[in-house]
Amino acid sequence: MPVVISNCSNNYGPFHFPEKLIPLTILNALEGKPIPVYGDGGNIRDWLYVEDHARALVLIAVSGQSGESYNVGGASEKTNLEVVRRICQLMDEMAPNVTGKPHEQLIVHVADRPGHDRRYAIDASKIKRDLGWEARETFDTALRKTVRWYLDNPQWWKRIRSGLYRGERLGTVA
Repeated sequence: MPVVISNCSNNYGPFHFPEKLIPLTILNALEGKPIPVYGDGGNIRDWLYVEDHARALVLIAVSGQSGESYNVGGASEKTNLEVVRRICQLMDEMAPNVTGKPHEQLIVHVADRPGHDRRYAIDASKIKRDLGWEARETFDTALRKTVRWYLDNPQWWKRIRSGLYRGERLGTVA
């Protein structure tokens, strides 16, 4: 059976579930709620825009070598605190706080999760070398698109946040 495998870094973009860092930050900022950052905010992740990931998956399926594995990354390593601060800047620009205060004032540091990895990284050099793929979006261009999507699509995220789910981290023990 012909098989190819892909591994990817953290995805973000439209329809990202509101418990995750980027949408949670956008929505809490929009609602004037505290924006939680684990520990000192120094955890590092490589961020990959979902549309870039989808393009990579199609390329791997069509042109990937059977039996090979491809890493897909955005070449956008950022600390969680950098990500949250950038979202706050975009929110200040695109949806200013009704109080006139910067959204960054909503950031609160919370206890880190037990066993939380300090860094996730991925080497995507093979997919670039063998298949010619690389992300089209920069972190900033894709983050701007993502913030805009959440601002323009409250009918999607309000259904999630209006039910029993209130933005808490799922799958942890109280």
